[in-house]
Amino acid sequence: MIWIHPLSAEVEENARVLGGKAYGLIALKRLGLPVPPGFVIGTGAGRAFLRDGRLADGLDAELAAAVAELETVTRRRLGGPERPLTVSVRSGGSVSMPGMLSTILNLGLTTEATKGLAAETGDPRFALDSRLRFLTGFASTALGLAPETLRRPTDTQVPADTQVPADTQVPTGTQARDATGPEHPTDAWDAAGAERLADAVAGVEALIRERAGAPVPEDAGRQLQLAVRAVFASWDTPRAKTYRELHDIPHDLGTAVTVQAMVFGNRDRHSGTGVAFSRDPNTGEQAPFGEVLFGGQGEEVVSGTSSTRPLTDLAGREPDVWTGLVRALNRIEEHYRDACYVEFTFEAGELWILQVRPAGLAGRAAVRVAVDLADEGVISRQEALLRISPHHLRHARTPRLATDDVLTRGLGACPGVATGAIATTADRAARMAADGPVILVRPHTSPLDMHGLAAAAGVLTASGGPASHAAVVARAMGKPAVVGVTDLTVDVAEGRVRMGARTYAEGTLITIDGTSGEVAAGAHRATTATSDPHLGRLLTWADEAAPRYAGEP
Repeated sequence: MIWIHPLSAEVEENARVLGGKAYGLIALKRLGLPVPPGFVIGTGAGRAFLRDGRLADGLDAELAAAVAELETVTRRRLGGPERPLTVSVRSGGSVSMPGMLSTILNLGLTTEATKGLAAETGDPRFALDSRLRFLTGFASTALGLAPETLRRPTDTQVPADTQVPADTQVPTGTQARDATGPEHPTDAWDAAGAERLADAVAGVEALIRERAGAPVPEDAGRQLQLAVRAVFASWDTPRAKTYRELHDIPHDLGTAVTVQAMVFGNRDRHSGTGVAFSRDPNTGEQAPFGEVLFGGQGEEVVSGTSSTRPLTDLAGREPDVWTGLVRALNRIEEHYRDACYVEFTFEAGELWILQVRPAGLAGRAAVRVAVDLADEGVISRQEALLRISPHHLRHARTPRLATDDVLTRGLGACPGVATGAIATTADRAARMAADGPVILVRPHTSPLDMHGLAAAAGVLTASGGPASHAAVVARAMGKPAVVGVTDLTVDVAEGRVRMGARTYAEGTLITIDGTSGEVAAGAHRATTATSDPHLGRLLTWADEAAPRYAGEP
């Protein structure tokens, strides 16, 4: 049995074997787009792991051979003290389940490899930051430690006399941060920051030993084995099961594991990460849409824990990356003949595409894109009709909040208006929903909140952007969502939230508008536009096609 396949344009397997992520990466390579080298452990190995509770026979040998080939291609060595190879280990089911399965970044950064990366780049701050991100991610995913258990009260404090850019990540690589990323750090910050990060690394290592009973392995090969096991096992977590039940995804598919050479969005001031849609997922407008985080890594964007910038900010700051990204989006949309979503990273000004999948459009946007593509001659009118589901039509006419008494504003992440009682945790949302509609109000959501998201009428978060976990899940469910409300504070212990100067207890009614991003106290009526030209044209095409489908001449 062959368990592992290269990420090469010659591979002919389908998404059911390779998983959607790897299948998409191979398509990107065929299009000539920049994709980091790597390999994929197929879904068959994932199903075997879930069945037997161990890695399949022969997989260890294939894994070692695949790593050796990747080392040859990159001219690096996994965990090596010189020119170390580091990899990302990502899930990838045959059906997309955004944010539900596990990922580990920077794997292979052993203590010696971290020193080697610092020597190679001349930047110990970058190497230590990457090591810290790896430790917290690995401990959470492979060792089962909650990220908050790896922080001490002093973790986020920086000496007052240190010249630190306000947007620079210091302690653990896991908490919320600003979107602008490191600019030109001063020499004082380089020295003080590296020392501070070294202390943070030592502290996290000690906490892992204390709370997991053993350190993170210094053998990079063993790290990889444990990571692969953890990603396979994430298929059967409660959050993943809940998501599959909500979206009628079979439970027996299993996930693949994609292993790729790392590209670092936290490398320097010309590095970053982001997500991009070829068309606006809320309106369908034909323009690149998304968000970017300068100086960060991808998990910070999709988790919603960081404050990002609009994608268009990339054009002014990294024009070559922007130009390459727009070309890539156009090429991908031309290939798939549909709106698409990509995840990307740029390291030292060089663009890399890390994932592609369908855009996951809201109802109104799906209608507009289908009509526009038909008008452009990309698809036929019949195909446009077939792309629109009853779910899309139910949400095609977008209601808007009808009040001027607005408490606060964030980013509209999924169109629609919802009124409900404030619930500050997923558990409380699930309980309170039995008595009426609720709005799940969180600092940000995570896969652990799936049951609360399923129960809620809408979602409101303090951080995150249009591709954050809350936004993506809300669009998939067709539920209004507002994210990135910067003056929102959630006090879970006290069961209350603060918006601007006002405080509201859990259970208080609020109304959110997922188009405008507005939030209002109390229940308010919504108004709906009487007509949508794109919807009107689509329905006309449906009327014209109806006799043919009915068998009439």
